[in-house]
Amino acid sequence: MDDDMMAGEKSVKSGGTDCEPRSVLCLDIGSGTQDVLLHLPGEQPENCPKFVLPSPARMVSRRLAALTEARRAVWLYGDNMGGGFYRDVKRHLEQGLPLAAHPEAAMSLGDNPERVRALGVTLTTQCPAGFTPLHVCDFDPGFWRTFLAAAGLDYPDLILAAAQDHGYHPDSSNRIGRFRLWRDFLLQARGRPEALVFAEPPEELTRLRTLKSRIGSGLVADTGAAAVLGALHESEVRERNSREGICVVNVGNSHVLGFLLFQDQVLGVYEQHSNRSREDVLSDLDLFRRGELTHEQVMDEYGHGCLTLDLPPAAGNFTSTYVLGPRRALLQNIGATFLAPGGDMMLAGCFGLLQGWRFAAGRT
Repeated sequence: MDDDMMAGEKSVKSGGTDCEPRSVLCLDIGSGTQDVLLHLPGEQPENCPKFVLPSPARMVSRRLAALTEARRAVWLYGDNMGGGFYRDVKRHLEQGLPLAAHPEAAMSLGDNPERVRALGVTLTTQCPAGFTPLHVCDFDPGFWRTFLAAAGLDYPDLILAAAQDHGYHPDSSNRIGRFRLWRDFLLQARGRPEALVFAEPPEELTRLRTLKSRIGSGLVADTGAAAVLGALHESEVRERNSREGICVVNVGNSHVLGFLLFQDQVLGVYEQHSNRSREDVLSDLDLFRRGELTHEQVMDEYGHGCLTLDLPPAAGNFTSTYVLGPRRALLQNIGATFLAPGGDMMLAGCFGLLQGWRFAAGRT
Protein backbone atom coordinates (compact mmCIF):
# COMPACT_ATOMS: atom_id res chain seq x y z
CA MET A 1 0.00 0.00 0.00
CA ASP A 2 1.47 3.39 -0.96
CA ASP A 3 1.81 6.34 1.42
CA ASP A 4 -1.21 8.16 -0.03
CA MET A 5 -3.53 5.19 0.46
CA MET A 6 -2.20 4.64 3.99
CA ALA A 7 -3.00 8.25 4.83
CA GLY A 8 -6.54 7.73 3.57
CA GLU A 9 -6.93 4.54 5.59
CA LYS A 10 -5.86 6.36 8.76
CA SER A 11 -8.41 9.14 8.32
CA VAL A 12 -11.40 7.09 7.15
CA LYS A 13 -12.85 3.78 8.33
CA SER A 14 -15.78 2.01 6.65
CA GLY A 15 -16.84 5.12 4.76
CA GLY A 16 -16.93 7.29 7.90
CA THR A 17 -14.11 9.03 9.73
CA ASP A 18 -12.37 8.74 13.05
CA CYS A 19 -11.07 12.29 12.50
CA GLU A 20 -11.97 14.99 10.03
CA PRO A 21 -9.88 14.72 6.82
CA ARG A 22 -7.79 17.75 5.99
CA SER A 23 -8.99 17.59 2.39
CA VAL A 24 -11.36 15.50 0.27
CA LEU A 25 -10.83 15.02 -3.47
CA CYS A 26 -14.20 14.54 -5.23
CA LEU A 27 -14.08 13.20 -8.80
CA ASP A 28 -17.13 13.03 -11.08
CA ILE A 29 -15.82 11.02 -14.05
CA GLY A 30 -18.10 11.53 -17.05
CA SER A 31 -17.88 10.61 -20.72
CA GLY A 32 -16.66 14.04 -21.80
CA THR A 33 -15.26 15.72 -18.72
CA GLN A 34 -13.87 14.85 -15.32
CA ASP A 35 -15.22 17.37 -12.84
CA VAL A 36 -13.11 17.88 -9.74
CA LEU A 37 -13.57 19.48 -6.32
CA LEU A 38 -10.89 19.59 -3.64
CA HIS A 39 -13.04 20.09 -0.55
CA LEU A 40 -11.27 21.79 2.33
CA PRO A 41 -13.33 21.41 5.56
CA GLY A 42 -14.03 24.78 7.13
CA GLU A 43 -13.49 26.63 3.84
CA GLN A 44 -16.29 28.32 1.91
CA PRO A 45 -17.26 26.18 -1.13
CA GLU A 46 -16.47 29.08 -3.47
CA ASN A 47 -12.89 29.13 -2.18
CA CYS A 48 -12.21 25.41 -2.62
CA PRO A 49 -10.10 24.47 -5.68
CA LYS A 50 -12.20 23.28 -8.64
CA PHE A 51 -11.25 21.87 -12.03
CA VAL A 52 -13.03 20.68 -15.17
CA LEU A 53 -10.69 18.38 -17.11
CA PRO A 54 -11.03 16.04 -20.09
CA SER A 55 -12.32 12.66 -18.95
CA PRO A 56 -9.78 9.83 -18.64
CA ALA A 57 -11.51 7.99 -21.51
CA ARG A 58 -11.22 11.06 -23.73
CA MET A 59 -7.51 11.31 -22.98
CA VAL A 60 -7.06 7.62 -23.89
CA SER A 61 -9.09 8.24 -27.04
CA ARG A 62 -6.75 11.03 -28.16
CA ARG A 63 -3.62 8.97 -27.51
CA LEU A 64 -5.03 5.97 -29.34
CA ALA A 65 -6.10 8.11 -32.33
CA ALA A 66 -2.56 9.48 -32.55
CA LEU A 67 -1.08 5.99 -32.51
CA THR A 68 -3.55 4.91 -35.18
CA GLU A 69 -2.50 7.88 -37.31
CA ALA A 70 1.13 6.80 -36.85
CA ARG A 71 0.21 3.24 -37.93
CA ARG A 72 1.42 1.70 -34.67
CA ALA A 73 0.38 -1.60 -33.14
CA VAL A 74 -1.04 -0.95 -29.64
CA TRP A 75 -1.23 -2.90 -26.37
CA LEU A 76 -3.73 -1.62 -23.79
CA TYR A 77 -2.85 -2.26 -20.18
CA GLY A 78 -4.02 -0.98 -16.81
CA ASP A 79 -7.54 -1.07 -15.35
CA ASN A 80 -11.14 -1.69 -16.22
CA MET A 81 -12.34 1.85 -16.95
CA GLY A 82 -14.97 3.74 -18.92
CA GLY A 83 -15.13 2.56 -22.52
CA GLY A 84 -15.41 5.99 -24.12
CA PHE A 85 -12.58 5.10 -26.49
CA TYR A 86 -14.42 2.09 -27.96
CA ARG A 87 -14.96 3.79 -31.34
CA ASP A 88 -11.25 4.55 -31.57
CA VAL A 89 -10.49 0.88 -30.95
CA LYS A 90 -12.89 -0.06 -33.75
CA ARG A 91 -11.32 2.52 -36.08
CA HIS A 92 -7.84 1.21 -35.28
CA LEU A 93 -8.84 -2.37 -36.06
CA GLU A 94 -10.77 -1.39 -39.20
CA GLN A 95 -7.55 0.09 -40.58
CA GLY A 96 -5.95 -3.33 -40.28
CA LEU A 97 -3.73 -2.36 -37.35
CA PRO A 98 -3.01 -4.86 -34.56
CA LEU A 99 -4.43 -4.19 -31.12
CA ALA A 100 -3.85 -6.27 -27.99
CA ALA A 101 -4.97 -5.78 -24.41
CA HIS A 102 -4.25 -7.06 -20.94
CA PRO A 103 -7.36 -8.97 -19.76
CA GLU A 104 -8.01 -6.37 -17.03
CA ALA A 105 -7.78 -3.45 -19.45
CA ALA A 106 -9.88 -5.37 -21.98
CA MET A 107 -12.83 -5.18 -19.56
CA SER A 108 -13.10 -1.51 -20.57
CA LEU A 109 -14.31 -2.80 -23.96
CA GLY A 110 -16.57 -5.52 -22.59
CA ASP A 111 -16.81 -7.78 -19.55
CA ASN A 112 -17.07 -10.90 -21.72
CA PRO A 113 -13.55 -11.81 -23.01
CA GLU A 114 -14.95 -13.75 -25.97
CA ARG A 115 -16.83 -10.70 -27.23
CA VAL A 116 -13.68 -8.62 -26.94
CA ARG A 117 -11.71 -11.22 -28.90
CA ALA A 118 -14.47 -11.22 -31.53
CA LEU A 119 -13.68 -7.54 -32.17
CA GLY A 120 -10.19 -8.58 -33.23
CA VAL A 121 -8.42 -7.75 -29.95
CA THR A 122 -5.71 -10.15 -28.76
CA LEU A 123 -5.75 -10.74 -25.00
CA THR A 124 -2.32 -11.11 -23.42
CA THR A 125 -0.74 -10.28 -20.08
CA GLN A 126 2.53 -9.23 -21.77
CA CYS A 127 3.16 -6.48 -24.31
CA PRO A 128 3.84 -8.17 -27.67
CA ALA A 129 7.10 -7.32 -29.42
CA GLY A 130 6.79 -4.20 -31.57
CA PHE A 131 3.60 -2.97 -29.86
CA THR A 132 3.30 0.43 -28.18
CA PRO A 133 1.89 0.17 -24.63
CA LEU A 134 -1.01 2.49 -23.78
CA HIS A 135 -2.08 2.75 -20.14
CA VAL A 136 -5.82 3.00 -19.37
CA CYS A 137 -7.44 3.78 -16.01
CA ASP A 138 -10.11 5.94 -14.40
CA PHE A 139 -7.89 6.93 -11.49
CA ASP A 140 -4.11 7.35 -11.61
CA PRO A 141 -2.64 8.45 -8.25
CA GLY A 142 0.58 9.51 -9.98
CA PHE A 143 -1.35 11.91 -12.22
CA TRP A 144 -3.19 13.44 -9.29
CA ARG A 145 -0.09 13.72 -7.13
CA THR A 146 1.69 15.60 -9.94
CA PHE A 147 -1.32 17.70 -10.94
CA LEU A 148 -2.10 18.86 -7.41
CA ALA A 149 1.55 19.52 -6.61
CA ALA A 150 1.82 21.72 -9.70
CA ALA A 151 -1.07 23.76 -8.30
CA GLY A 152 0.61 23.98 -4.89
CA LEU A 153 -1.92 21.59 -3.31
CA ASP A 154 -1.35 18.57 -1.07
CA TYR A 155 -2.55 15.08 -1.92
CA PRO A 156 -5.93 14.51 -0.19
CA ASP A 157 -6.65 12.44 2.90
CA LEU A 158 -9.84 11.07 1.34
CA ILE A 159 -11.01 10.46 -2.23
CA LEU A 160 -14.65 10.12 -3.36
CA ALA A 161 -15.37 9.17 -6.98
CA ALA A 162 -18.31 8.67 -9.32
CA ALA A 163 -18.43 6.94 -12.70
CA GLN A 164 -21.25 5.54 -14.81
CA ASP A 165 -21.36 1.76 -14.55
CA HIS A 166 -23.85 -0.33 -16.52
CA GLY A 167 -22.50 -3.38 -14.70
CA TYR A 168 -21.78 -6.89 -15.92
CA HIS A 169 -25.01 -8.80 -16.49
CA PRO A 170 -24.27 -12.02 -18.42
CA ASP A 171 -27.88 -13.18 -18.15
CA SER A 172 -29.45 -10.01 -19.58
CA SER A 173 -28.81 -6.86 -21.57
CA ASN A 174 -26.98 -3.90 -20.06
CA ARG A 175 -30.21 -1.87 -20.15
CA ILE A 176 -32.11 -4.47 -18.15
CA GLY A 177 -29.21 -5.16 -15.82
CA ARG A 178 -28.51 -1.50 -15.06
CA PHE A 179 -32.12 -0.76 -14.19
CA ARG A 180 -32.25 -3.84 -11.98
CA LEU A 181 -29.76 -1.99 -9.75
CA TRP A 182 -32.11 1.01 -9.51
CA ARG A 183 -34.95 -1.41 -8.71
CA ASP A 184 -32.92 -2.91 -5.86
CA PHE A 185 -32.18 0.58 -4.57
CA LEU A 186 -35.88 1.46 -4.46
CA LEU A 187 -37.26 -1.85 -3.19
CA GLN A 188 -34.51 -3.15 -0.92
CA ALA A 189 -32.91 0.09 0.30
CA ARG A 190 -36.27 1.92 0.25
CA GLY A 191 -34.71 4.78 -1.70
CA ARG A 192 -32.58 6.04 1.19
CA PRO A 193 -29.88 8.40 -0.14
CA GLU A 194 -27.06 6.83 1.88
CA ALA A 195 -27.56 3.67 -0.23
CA LEU A 196 -26.48 5.60 -3.35
CA VAL A 197 -22.82 5.54 -2.28
CA PHE A 198 -20.76 2.40 -1.79
CA ALA A 199 -17.96 1.45 0.56
CA GLU A 200 -18.21 -1.96 -1.15
CA PRO A 201 -19.87 -1.86 -4.61
CA PRO A 202 -22.03 -4.81 -5.74
CA GLU A 203 -20.18 -7.56 -7.62
CA GLU A 204 -21.79 -6.68 -10.95
CA LEU A 205 -20.48 -3.10 -10.84
CA THR A 206 -17.05 -4.09 -12.11
CA ARG A 207 -15.94 -0.57 -13.07
CA LEU A 208 -16.86 0.89 -9.69
CA ARG A 209 -15.18 -2.02 -7.90
CA THR A 210 -11.94 -1.30 -9.75
CA LEU A 211 -12.28 2.42 -9.06
CA LYS A 212 -12.89 1.72 -5.37
CA SER A 213 -9.77 -0.45 -5.17
CA ARG A 214 -7.68 2.42 -6.57
CA ILE A 215 -8.94 5.30 -4.42
CA GLY A 216 -8.50 3.50 -1.11
CA SER A 217 -10.93 3.99 1.75
CA GLY A 218 -13.25 6.50 0.07
CA LEU A 219 -16.71 5.91 -1.33
CA VAL A 220 -17.82 5.45 -4.95
CA ALA A 221 -21.13 6.04 -6.71
CA ASP A 222 -22.74 6.02 -10.11
CA THR A 223 -22.74 9.43 -11.80
CA GLY A 224 -26.55 9.43 -11.81
CA ALA A 225 -26.61 8.86 -8.08
CA ALA A 226 -24.05 11.63 -7.58
CA ALA A 227 -26.31 14.03 -9.51
CA VAL A 228 -29.37 13.50 -7.30
CA LEU A 229 -27.19 13.75 -4.21
CA GLY A 230 -25.86 17.01 -5.64
CA ALA A 231 -29.41 18.35 -5.64
CA LEU A 232 -29.79 17.32 -2.01
CA HIS A 233 -26.63 19.25 -1.19
CA GLU A 234 -28.65 22.44 -1.73
CA SER A 235 -30.53 23.70 1.34
CA GLU A 236 -33.39 24.99 -0.85
CA VAL A 237 -33.95 21.50 -2.26
CA ARG A 238 -33.66 19.81 1.13
CA GLU A 239 -36.17 22.24 2.64
CA ARG A 240 -38.64 21.94 -0.27
CA ASN A 241 -38.54 18.14 -0.33
CA SER A 242 -39.21 18.09 3.42
CA ARG A 243 -42.60 19.72 2.71
CA GLU A 244 -43.61 18.37 -0.69
CA GLY A 245 -42.58 15.94 -3.38
CA ILE A 246 -40.07 17.24 -5.93
CA CYS A 247 -38.70 16.02 -9.26
CA VAL A 248 -34.94 16.17 -9.90
CA VAL A 249 -33.76 15.65 -13.49
CA ASN A 250 -30.16 15.23 -14.60
CA VAL A 251 -29.75 15.70 -18.37
CA GLY A 252 -26.34 14.19 -19.02
CA ASN A 253 -24.40 13.71 -22.23
CA SER A 254 -25.62 10.12 -22.49
CA HIS A 255 -28.60 9.66 -20.16
CA VAL A 256 -31.60 11.54 -18.80
CA LEU A 257 -32.20 10.53 -15.19
CA GLY A 258 -35.29 11.57 -13.28
CA PHE A 259 -35.92 11.13 -9.55
CA LEU A 260 -39.01 11.70 -7.40
CA LEU A 261 -38.03 12.74 -3.88
CA PHE A 262 -40.01 13.35 -0.70
CA GLN A 263 -38.55 13.81 2.77
CA ASP A 264 -35.07 12.70 1.69
CA GLN A 265 -36.38 9.47 0.17
CA VAL A 266 -36.21 8.58 -3.53
CA LEU A 267 -39.66 7.31 -4.52
CA GLY A 268 -39.13 6.94 -8.27
CA VAL A 269 -36.39 6.56 -10.88
CA TYR A 270 -36.65 7.14 -14.64
CA GLU A 271 -33.74 6.60 -17.04
CA GLN A 272 -33.72 7.28 -20.76
CA HIS A 273 -31.08 8.21 -23.32
CA SER A 274 -30.33 11.87 -23.98
CA ASN A 275 -30.98 11.62 -27.73
CA ARG A 276 -34.74 11.69 -27.12
CA SER A 277 -36.65 14.77 -28.25
CA ARG A 278 -37.68 17.48 -25.80
CA GLU A 279 -41.34 16.64 -26.38
CA ASP A 280 -40.79 12.96 -25.63
CA VAL A 281 -38.86 13.67 -22.43
CA LEU A 282 -41.49 16.17 -21.22
CA SER A 283 -44.24 13.64 -21.93
CA ASP A 284 -42.36 10.97 -19.99
CA LEU A 285 -41.76 13.30 -17.05
CA ASP A 286 -45.43 14.27 -16.93
CA LEU A 287 -46.44 10.61 -16.58
CA PHE A 288 -43.52 9.94 -14.23
CA ARG A 289 -44.64 12.60 -11.74
CA ARG A 290 -48.07 11.00 -11.57
CA GLY A 291 -46.65 7.52 -11.09
CA GLU A 292 -48.13 6.46 -14.43
CA LEU A 293 -45.00 5.93 -16.56
CA THR A 294 -44.38 2.20 -16.88
CA HIS A 295 -41.10 0.36 -17.19
CA GLU A 296 -42.31 -1.21 -20.43
CA GLN A 297 -43.04 2.19 -22.02
CA VAL A 298 -39.47 3.35 -21.43
CA MET A 299 -37.95 0.05 -22.54
CA ASP A 300 -40.02 0.12 -25.74
CA GLU A 301 -38.39 3.48 -26.53
CA TYR A 302 -34.93 1.91 -25.97
CA GLY A 303 -34.46 3.49 -22.54
CA HIS A 304 -33.42 1.78 -19.32
CA GLY A 305 -36.70 1.87 -17.47
CA CYS A 306 -38.89 3.44 -14.81
CA LEU A 307 -40.11 2.41 -11.37
CA THR A 308 -42.09 4.33 -8.77
CA LEU A 309 -42.97 3.29 -5.26
CA ASP A 310 -46.40 4.13 -3.83
CA LEU A 311 -46.54 7.93 -3.88
CA PRO A 312 -47.94 9.27 -0.58
CA PRO A 313 -50.76 11.84 -0.89
CA ALA A 314 -48.79 14.19 1.39
CA ALA A 315 -46.14 14.50 -1.32
CA GLY A 316 -48.52 16.27 -3.70
CA ASN A 317 -47.98 16.17 -7.47
CA PHE A 318 -44.15 16.58 -7.66
CA THR A 319 -44.46 19.67 -9.84
CA SER A 320 -41.44 21.45 -8.31
CA THR A 321 -38.67 20.48 -10.70
CA TYR A 322 -34.91 20.92 -10.36
CA VAL A 323 -32.66 20.38 -13.37
CA LEU A 324 -28.96 19.52 -13.56
CA GLY A 325 -26.56 18.32 -16.23
CA PRO A 326 -24.53 19.51 -19.22
CA ARG A 327 -27.50 19.17 -21.60
CA ARG A 328 -29.99 20.84 -19.25
CA ALA A 329 -31.02 23.28 -22.00
CA LEU A 330 -33.31 20.48 -23.20
CA LEU A 331 -35.65 21.47 -20.36
CA GLN A 332 -35.54 25.24 -20.66
CA ASN A 333 -38.73 27.28 -20.21
CA ILE A 334 -40.75 24.70 -18.30
CA GLY A 335 -40.74 26.59 -14.99
CA ALA A 336 -37.98 24.42 -13.55
CA THR A 337 -35.13 25.61 -11.34
CA PHE A 338 -31.67 25.10 -12.83
CA LEU A 339 -29.40 24.12 -9.95
CA ALA A 340 -25.74 24.99 -9.41
CA PRO A 341 -24.74 23.05 -6.27
CA GLY A 342 -21.93 24.79 -4.45
CA GLY A 343 -22.17 27.60 -6.99
CA ASP A 344 -21.10 25.52 -10.03
CA MET A 345 -23.44 23.31 -12.10
CA MET A 346 -20.52 21.32 -13.54
CA LEU A 347 -19.59 20.24 -10.01
CA ALA A 348 -23.04 18.95 -9.04
CA GLY A 349 -21.73 15.37 -8.93
CA CYS A 350 -18.76 16.39 -6.79
CA PHE A 351 -20.94 18.12 -4.22
CA GLY A 352 -23.26 15.11 -4.47
CA LEU A 353 -20.41 12.78 -3.51
CA LEU A 354 -19.68 15.03 -0.57
CA GLN A 355 -23.35 14.93 0.45
CA GLY A 356 -23.43 11.13 0.04
CA TRP A 357 -20.37 10.80 2.28
CA ARG A 358 -22.12 12.95 4.88
CA PHE A 359 -25.29 10.84 4.67
CA ALA A 360 -23.24 7.62 5.01
CA ALA A 361 -21.35 9.04 8.00
CA GLY A 362 -24.54 10.32 9.65
CA ARG A 363 -23.69 13.96 8.89
CA THR A 364 -26.91 15.27 7.38
